[in-house]
Amino acid sequence: MTPEENIELADILFKDEELKTPEEYEEIFPYRKLPNKAEVTRLAPSPTGFIHLGNLYSALADERIAHTKDGVFFLRIEDTDAKRKVDGAVELVIDSLKYFGIEFDEGAGLPDDAPGNVYGPYTQSERKEIYHTYAKELVKKGLAYPCFCEEEELEAIRKAQEEAKELTGYYGKYAVWRDKSLEEIKEALASGKPYVLRLRSRGTPDREFEFEDEIKGKISLPENIHDVVILKKDGIPTYHFAHAVDDHLMRTTLVLRGTEWLASVPTHVELFNALGFRLPKYAHTAHMMKTDPETGGKRKLSKRSDPEMSLEFYKKDGYHPICLKVYLLTLLNSDFEEWHRNNPEAGLEEFPFSVKKMNNSGALFDMDKLENICKNELSQLSEEELAGFLENWAREYAPDKEDKYFSDREMILNVLRLYMGVGQKRRRKDFVNAKQAMELISFFFEEEENPADEFRQPPEVRNEILKSYLEVFDYGDDNSQWFDKLKDIAQQNGFATDRKDYKENPEKYRGETSDVAEVIRIAVTGRANTPDLWGIIHIMGEEQMRDRISRFIDK
Repeated sequence: MTPEENIELADILFKDEELKTPEEYEEIFPYRKLPNKAEVTRLAPSPTGFIHLGNLYSALADERIAHTKDGVFFLRIEDTDAKRKVDGAVELVIDSLKYFGIEFDEGAGLPDDAPGNVYGPYTQSERKEIYHTYAKELVKKGLAYPCFCEEEELEAIRKAQEEAKELTGYYGKYAVWRDKSLEEIKEALASGKPYVLRLRSRGTPDREFEFEDEIKGKISLPENIHDVVILKKDGIPTYHFAHAVDDHLMRTTLVLRGTEWLASVPTHVELFNALGFRLPKYAHTAHMMKTDPETGGKRKLSKRSDPEMSLEFYKKDGYHPICLKVYLLTLLNSDFEEWHRNNPEAGLEEFPFSVKKMNNSGALFDMDKLENICKNELSQLSEEELAGFLENWAREYAPDKEDKYFSDREMILNVLRLYMGVGQKRRRKDFVNAKQAMELISFFFEEEENPADEFRQPPEVRNEILKSYLEVFDYGDDNSQWFDKLKDIAQQNGFATDRKDYKENPEKYRGETSDVAEVIRIAVTGRANTPDLWGIIHIMGEEQMRDRISRFIDK
């Protein structure tokens, strides 16, 4: 068609819309005034109601890239696929990431008057007129055209391509509406046939271009030859088209996304060129992998198969946000682990994060390593910080325990001091997450069954030990005096009080002093392994201790 016919077609296709011009939108959304080398990044999820570890992985990288150089990190909701939209999904994204200490400077879900929140709407379903402005401009330039093919026709094209062993898609001789005359298009419009709007690709088969990926480096990719759909039959844009328009007008400078999107780069490059936009930088992250316990090989983390893929998994079990952030940063930047080890007091925001140091191969997710990091990070908290975290977790996920465990503030702090080894040369590292921590300390607040298989002494010996212990126990004894009495009880009941002697002559004794302490420990706590027993008893109180031992003897 001639340039004049292209303009006429554009006016026909968008005749019922009062659209702004591209120039007007350029004025409405000017380039941001930011410091040198500052980046504008975004998280752009679909509102499916499921936010996963990959979202957090990307969001953390995006946030660090933006904020390391005083840039901007914003949230855009890509809801052009109405079938996938779930009510409350936007709030879920914001709340989930906020839990992990990641907040947006601007974007969807934030107040309209939030500082800098002027590049919206940040939800794609609210930007239809903007997309139509640029779609109309492409038609005027002869770079887009309506296609009236029905599904049956497209399926027939695909089958013919497969039989001919050719590349499938709508391109070249198979793009049947690409070169139709204006009269033919008018006739189809007059008949009321539905249509999509397609990009008129200018790519050449067998020709490649060089692309610089911020993580992977230089890559050669084939030019796009497909006349991809840019507006669907309902006038809603496809992901590819909306992505180009939005990232341009929101002035995104770096797009961080999964490596599965690398195949879309040729399409995006052509769209940006056709629209006359400056191409943002792209960084394609490696998949998050895990070791398959059955095969021993590596595979992608799966939303369906791996519960640890869901962020709700970490919230429900009470993984402290700092722990997951530290772990993900070890995956994101190779030198973070050493930096964090050498700068234990520094805030994570002080780490010089760089997209150039991101993993080029699959990041291996290791739950054991995450739990080790959790033990270390939780041991660095103060008992007040840990108590606050556990109480907040209990309020949401174990409300029946909230008042029971936290009503006596001094007691819970004493329990945590004991378990954390506060005041000792080295902190204990027993806690992994809130759920596990609450289970470890539960015997202070709830009496538990004394598991018979934990005991190594017969019932009559256990009872004799416990009766003797109650007779001599004095709450005012210090640790040394208390232990001397345990040794006396051990000697009276045929247990060795000298470890060396016991090792040399084990047949002479029922056990040693530690076995006597174990009987008392299990009777009081229901467990064979706990921190310092004297400390436990003095936090618990004499009355509760005597009550538990007495009831155990009665049983």
